[in-house]
Amino acid sequence: MARILEAPHARDDNRLGDGQASDNVSRVSDQPEQMRVYDVVGSDFFVDLVDAFYEGVETDEVLRPMYPADLDGAKARLAMFLVQYWGGPTTYSDNRGHPRLRMRHAPFVVNEASRDAWLRHMSAALAGTTERRGTPEIVVETIAEYFANTAEFLRNSEG
Repeated sequence: MARILEAPHARDDNRLGDGQASDNVSRVSDQPEQMRVYDVVGSDFFVDLVDAFYEGVETDEVLRPMYPADLDGAKARLAMFLVQYWGGPTTYSDNRGHPRLRMRHAPFVVNEASRDAWLRHMSAALAGTTERRGTPEIVVETIAEYFANTAEFLRNSEG
């Protein structure tokens, strides 16, 4: 099996270092000589992961107020984003444009408590999903590292 590519670093917007706008979205699949996480797990993995994640969010007193009453849209967007990020179809960007994670999360207070709650639910969802599916450990580690880094990256408030 080819080496599984590590996650590209999350970016907060579409600006290059010189301030110029760019439509270039870094994706794992931009590196064709390497095995993509998506190639190993497929779309259904991310749908299951997102469903498991939102089961935790539904009852979380820190995170639930950040979401609309109907979670279906949020679920669909997160699943599309993860599929694209890990090398699958570009449906997310085709429908919503560049991910711009920081911009999309700016309206919400993302402090240590919300970061930790998000990461706790996502880590539990990842553990359960990967255990049920027998996902290779290198994939689990790669995705877990991405989630930990991204959760911290999106923090926009102290406390």
